[in-house]
Amino acid sequence: MSRHLTSNLTSAYLEAANRLRPKTKKRKIFAYVESYDDIFFWRNVLSEFEDEQTAFEVMLPSRTNLNRGKKTALMNRLGESLGNCMIACVDADLDYLLQRHTPSSMRMLDNPYVIHTYAYSIESYQCYAPSLHDVCVMATLNDRDIFNFEEYLRQYSEIIYELFVWMVWLHRRGRFNEFPLNNFNNIISVEQLNIHKPIDALERVRRQVNRKLAWLQQHVKDAKGKLTPLKEELSALGVHKDNTYLFIQGHHLMENVVDAALTPVCTLLRREREKDIKLLARGNNQQMNNELSCYSHSQFQPVQMLRRNTAYKKCEVYQMLRTHIQNFLQIQKKRPTVGNF
Repeated sequence: MSRHLTSNLTSAYLEAANRLRPKTKKRKIFAYVESYDDIFFWRNVLSEFEDEQTAFEVMLPSRTNLNRGKKTALMNRLGESLGNCMIACVDADLDYLLQRHTPSSMRMLDNPYVIHTYAYSIESYQCYAPSLHDVCVMATLNDRDIFNFEEYLRQYSEIIYELFVWMVWLHRRGRFNEFPLNNFNNIISVEQLNIHKPIDALERVRRQVNRKLAWLQQHVKDAKGKLTPLKEELSALGVHKDNTYLFIQGHHLMENVVDAALTPVCTLLRREREKDIKLLARGNNQQMNNELSCYSHSQFQPVQMLRRNTAYKKCEVYQMLRTHIQNFLQIQKKRPTVGNF
């Protein structure tokens, strides 16, 4: 091989190798998140905003210990303060709706380097109603539409809305013990849901909610006349009768409301697909067993697919999150490039 050809090959190799190296001339913004599950969610969110000038690295809030959680993300343990190139991406929890009525709400809302979900948590987005049919398809590889998740969560939201407003009103006043979050969650849990007649389970929730509402109206006299202005404020913050589910505790929503329907729906879809396979095999047991085995290995647990659901970006609440990130980046791009690269 000639020296000239060897030189050209070496040059081409080095050029290709250089293209494979990470780009280092972008402003890198480190995004601290609460836990392992949050890394995938926030990577998916922030990727949309990366360009030739800006890149993100999503990471847990400490490289020196195993501390995790919202408090650790907000008060990171890397010996540096949140700033131009260091942000915290956290679940809003109730802090967004409490609107600075508590120290934790002020800490989150008043820090320009904190991005929050607006919905209660990342699980809220993963449970976004219009995306749940696709979650079933991912889990079962069966595209038949047998359950109306959107109507289910719309009716559920309308049932719990009034009680949710009461809970926010009390929590804004620091009266957590009068209506603890776990008490609210117990009341709004969906139990024994029959996917062929979900209205029965929803009516049980309605009865529980109405009993608590009657108790609150009788025992919390000073709330009279004050809930209507709160409803108007909550509406401006994105909370409406038909989407209240997005603002209740995310883990509770996923485990005790959405999965109550998701798992039985997926179970039925799997049985239907297996029935189709057996019918199409026409008595050929070997072919049937091979196909059933192939189908079995192609399935995933519904909750696994739910936690990897990314089809929430049309959610109206998510648009507030997008706007928050856009505004933050516009401000940063006007500032001198300093810090980490």
